[in-house]
Amino acid sequence: MPTPSAADLLPRLRSTVAKVPAYVAGRPAAAREGLEVFKLSSNENPYPPLPSVLTAITRAATGVNRYPDPAATQMLAAVGSRWGLEPERLVAATGSVRLLAQLVEIACDPGDEVVFAWRSFEAYPIVAAVGDAVPVPVPLTAEGRHDLPSMLAAVGERTRLVLLCSPNNPTGPAIRSGGLEEFLAQVPGDVLVVLDEAYREFVDDPEVPDGVDVLHDRPNVVVLRTFSKAYGLAGLRVGVAAAHPHVASALRRAATPFGVSGIAQAAVVASLQDAAEAELMERVAALVAERRRVVGGLREQGWAVPDAQGNFFWLPVGERTPALVDAFGVEGLSVRGYGSDGVRVTVGETAANSRFLDVAARLR
Repeated sequence: MPTPSAADLLPRLRSTVAKVPAYVAGRPAAAREGLEVFKLSSNENPYPPLPSVLTAITRAATGVNRYPDPAATQMLAAVGSRWGLEPERLVAATGSVRLLAQLVEIACDPGDEVVFAWRSFEAYPIVAAVGDAVPVPVPLTAEGRHDLPSMLAAVGERTRLVLLCSPNNPTGPAIRSGGLEEFLAQVPGDVLVVLDEAYREFVDDPEVPDGVDVLHDRPNVVVLRTFSKAYGLAGLRVGVAAAHPHVASALRRAATPFGVSGIAQAAVVASLQDAAEAELMERVAALVAERRRVVGGLREQGWAVPDAQGNFFWLPVGERTPALVDAFGVEGLSVRGYGSDGVRVTVGETAANSRFLDVAARLR
């Protein structure tokens, strides 16, 4: 009898797993002697938590020996009040990425299709593949926007989900009302359309709709939001889906029990208090002003920068991508490269943004 090899002794896993692309997180900035370094690679909010939010976190931490409220009742009541939605239409999870996975789980049988723009949020092909669905990427336009007519043409009999990222991560543009309404009017009503608005608070284009307004009259639309970006709670992992009650109920059945911690729930409630949220939105306004300053400066230098509606901007530099990532890294600036497509840069502290402009001018 032949001796089994080491590979023969390993547990057998689903063949799908080998085909799943790995998620690549933004790298932290490497230490440089005598130089302050900045991480501009993960679209994080550079501002520290508000004192009132830290107080709520500290208070909630005393109860970590108990399970959190599995329904996130108080938190979703606060979110519903803020968004003008009934709590029955809201579902919380550990970040909008987990909600994306739940949407695949409730909508897709093996072999069903998930249509999304590409390049877009890199979790889309991952959650589709892990769920035994078929990823259907549709190329962006030359301006880094969703090509909605081509996405509509890609919707077929096996399509169960269409994912729209607005603003689009990593390229920056958001989907405008006219194109979105025309698109939604033609998508079959039994296909879920997910409007992923992780960066909605940073949008200043008046033609971009608020997904919650779009949601009201369309049972097949789901809106995803996160408290990681504008609210600065990335380390606590809180995402919320707004959906028709029928869809929301299914999302709850697919949820991880007790997924959102009590600390995270308390932090969101504290962040949605009037005074706290007003201060947080002042920070968002400051980041938007910095985004305008940097993007304007880059364009004056001769860089091609698509419309930027998130807390980041995109440099479509093609084959130069790896070299530019390294060159900015040498200057204490960690940025996010995407293969040979381009570089995404988070809007950070004023000092980080100014250094980025200075370095970019030398690299142009």
